[in-house]
Amino acid sequence: MQISPSILSADFANLESELAAISNADWAHVDVMDAHFVPNLTLGLPIVESLLRVSPIPIDCHLMIEDPDHWAPPYAEAGAKSVTFHIEAAKDPVTLARDIRAQGARASMAIKPGTPFAPYEELLTEVDMVLVMTVEPGFGGQSFMADQMPKVTQVREAVQKHGGDIWIQVDGGVSAKTIEQCAEAGADVFVAGSAVYGAHEAASAVDELRELALRHAH
Repeated sequence: MQISPSILSADFANLESELAAISNADWAHVDVMDAHFVPNLTLGLPIVESLLRVSPIPIDCHLMIEDPDHWAPPYAEAGAKSVTFHIEAAKDPVTLARDIRAQGARASMAIKPGTPFAPYEELLTEVDMVLVMTVEPGFGGQSFMADQMPKVTQVREAVQKHGGDIWIQVDGGVSAKTIEQCAEAGADVFVAGSAVYGAHEAASAVDELRELALRHAH
């Protein structure tokens, strides 16, 4: 059960200290948005390179961008240990996942709430993680979509059928109130933004979330 706090909810003027505050987490989740695939614009490769130099934990890059086939591999090359592309945006997901892995990173595919998983099940042999979005991607602080839990279970069942060490990540509205149902549905990597950075103490929030998830492990 891994916790990946999202720096989208952190203080962008003090990202080094905000990363230090979550050094007990498993990953730092970095949302790259291009104002095309999603309506918001956040940050890109130069900032990620800076974060990689100071982060005490590995970086998990979630690329909500168009043309990930071209733009995603450089994030892996820069040193991000997990790189997630959106299946809706990838032209050739197999080649892209292989390119990311060739740079030494874990390759991951993300699925928006309105996208079914079944057409992409065959890609499980090419990826290390599936991200099931529990909000519509583009903005932090949105409400959790419980109707995505059957999709998490569907992915978990497919992973068990195919075998292999494939993680299932949930992202969007994950908090102490919602993490248990995510774990019960089969998720094992949890992205939490406001639940961590909005808490009185980020590190304690990370511990609490991990404990809740472990208690309800699938």
